[in-house]
Amino acid sequence: MWLKDYLWIAVARARAGDTAGVTNAEFLEGTMEAVPLPDASVDVIISNCVVNLSPDKPAVLREAFRVLRPGGRLAISDIVLRRPIAEELHAVMGLWTGCVSGALLDADYRDQLALAGFEGTEVEPTQVYDRNDLTRMAGDLTASGHLPKGLAIEAALNELDGAVMSAFVRASKPS
Repeated sequence: MWLKDYLWIAVARARAGDTAGVTNAEFLEGTMEAVPLPDASVDVIISNCVVNLSPDKPAVLREAFRVLRPGGRLAISDIVLRRPIAEELHAVMGLWTGCVSGALLDADYRDQLALAGFEGTEVEPTQVYDRNDLTRMAGDLTASGHLPKGLAIEAALNELDGAVMSAFVRASKPS
């Protein structure tokens, strides 16, 4: 563990206790692909827009299943694709930082949750990003030169229009 990691954990502990008055919180260092907790030790997992950043999403979902107690619940807010996007867009760094390039397709999210053992899976759209939403991001992509050669911004916008959504992803571990 790097010194900076120790510092972040120390800062989190101090803020929890001193600033927020929280005395029943525990801070651990780990990754979402290898959670440093025992099997069946967690009632609820809440995640906000990070699963799409993992290079091994099946491992993340298996770990979530492993640490959840029977009957435990998973609640994720994440970026999800409504349909496949062109392969060349997956290499656009601005779409990685915008959480689009690493997003799973809706059906793949459901399949991966089922393979991990979850049941009662729901993927509930909270916002579908249309051309207007994407145009704000497009200025950053063209200004930074992050688009692959030969891919015009209009073509990228057409490809992404309506393909990307924010969604609540919910599932349960069987009792």
